[in-house]
Amino acid sequence: MPIFLRWLLRLGPINPVAVRLVQGGSRRKRHLYMRTIYLGVLIICLLYLLIMTGGGALSVRGLAASASQAFEFVSYLQIALICLLAPVFMAGAIAQEANPKTWDILLTTPLGAAEIVLGNLLGRLFFILALLFSSLPLFALTQYFGGVPGRTIFISYFVAACAAVLVGAAAIALSVSRMVGKRAVFAFYISVVVYLAVTFAADWMISTGRVTWMTAINPFLSLRALLDPTGYERYTEGTQVGLARWFLERPVTTWCVLSTLLSLLLVVGSTFTVRNGGLAGAGGGGGTPWYRKMFGLAAKGAENRPARQVWSNPIAWREAAARNATLGKMMARWSFIAVGGLWGLGIVLWYHGGGISTLPFRSILLATVMAELGVVTLIAINMSASAVAREREDGTLDLLLTTPITPAAYLGGKVRGMVAYLIPMLLVPIGTLLLAGAYVALGTAGMIERDEGVMVSVQVTQRNAKMLIPCIVPEIGLLAAIVSIPFAAFCCMVGLHWSLKSKGSIGSVVSTVLVVGAIAGVIGFCAYQAGNSIELVGPVLAAISPGSLVYAGVEPENAMYKAVTQQGDFNVARVGLIVGSVVAAGVYMAIVYGLRASLTHNFDMTVRKLAGTA
Repeated sequence: MPIFLRWLLRLGPINPVAVRLVQGGSRRKRHLYMRTIYLGVLIICLLYLLIMTGGGALSVRGLAASASQAFEFVSYLQIALICLLAPVFMAGAIAQEANPKTWDILLTTPLGAAEIVLGNLLGRLFFILALLFSSLPLFALTQYFGGVPGRTIFISYFVAACAAVLVGAAAIALSVSRMVGKRAVFAFYISVVVYLAVTFAADWMISTGRVTWMTAINPFLSLRALLDPTGYERYTEGTQVGLARWFLERPVTTWCVLSTLLSLLLVVGSTFTVRNGGLAGAGGGGGTPWYRKMFGLAAKGAENRPARQVWSNPIAWREAAARNATLGKMMARWSFIAVGGLWGLGIVLWYHGGGISTLPFRSILLATVMAELGVVTLIAINMSASAVAREREDGTLDLLLTTPITPAAYLGGKVRGMVAYLIPMLLVPIGTLLLAGAYVALGTAGMIERDEGVMVSVQVTQRNAKMLIPCIVPEIGLLAAIVSIPFAAFCCMVGLHWSLKSKGSIGSVVSTVLVVGAIAGVIGFCAYQAGNSIELVGPVLAAISPGSLVYAGVEPENAMYKAVTQQGDFNVARVGLIVGSVVAAGVYMAIVYGLRASLTHNFDMTVRKLAGTA
């Protein structure tokens, strides 16, 4: 079985924690009784409503109306039972924190943080979701009477499932925080009920027969907007902008999206704190503060520093860790990240506030990202070109060759360590593009209002008409990440090639700069020309170089002139950029593996040939 597939299965279906919870809970009579009572109540209510509202003989239209009313009432009852029973099932997760020995034993197992958190969540959610979907055949019976669309049934189930997952994620987050005890179970239960009551009361006070801002944050109100579109009317499509468009025009979708994102945020936060002693440990109470942990320092006054965790490849760990060996190197690296991140955020905020128009915004964004990519590329060249030559000069290479480390592990570890060091720096231009792309995407969707808009007008020469397109390609940040990281690995591999074959660091750096500069220049120029002058294949070829890719994403009508400006195929050009990015990443990675295989084959001969020439 592939390692990745086995890892995914351990997060879910075969997770030991989840399997233990499901097997243990399935043997308890209390759970059996709860499932039986739950289904019994729904069956009795549905049959009673069908009989009472049906009365005597009814027409087909009367049967449809009767089934619709019964379904609406039972849907409210079902989500009410789920919201009441979910805290009961999840209470065990909170109560588990009261016994510290449980956590001590669990944390000594080989389970990862994600496995512990997801195992607890999925194992306890299994019973809630099983309760929910066990009533699906019952609701399917209403289809025989008509009046109940199948789409409405499934959406109502999804609304209830999102509520159950959110309650479960909140309970797991409280358990992992380890700042509460058994008394918090009752408080958690009451908090869920109070939240639902307060949001419902607020909606009742401000509602004028339409949905309100409370609708999208309360599952009962979201269900009401779904089941009663005339008595609880949504706002007409296109009448609202920004967040109001989501909350007032699409409250059901907004509830599902917000609850899912909040659940994911709680799970991710729990994953980071589960092995750090909870929130108290993460905050530094009774241990090493987080800011000292970040720099690998011990608690104040400690005689020993904490042991460092070495990666599976010690060469990769050493290559990544040695770059932060001094305070000056750490300050330089994190200053670049902090200043670059703030500058990117400032550009977007400046554009949003109307300080600059669209054309200057794109020019500044393009210049910023190009400069940051250039800086990171030069750092990659300098690091890789001196990686082996420096060790040959100071005699470290001779010591490493006496260890069991193979040439393949040595060269692969070098590249992996350098790329791991460069990724936080690459996140600066990538993050800037992601932020700008997200802003343009939200503005295009009407969620962010700006006086001048985020679209640009393009004169399509083939049609002799104008076309509006986003000022930048919204997904350009993701595409830049796909291409720039393998390109950085390519630069590091070329630098290692010359570092291994050169006598000194200076000659290696000069050779690497010339080779990478020539290759990147030729590829970038060809990609620019192809993107500008070829209709279908041009956008694909434009993504081969990180520079031409960013240019095509920021100024698509100029960089992909033939496809966008002349033919008006903006969406086709976007698809071409996506395909080209994946192809470019594959090409760079193939070159990296090919160079490593070649260097590995000739490693011993090259090292012996240059031995003693430092």
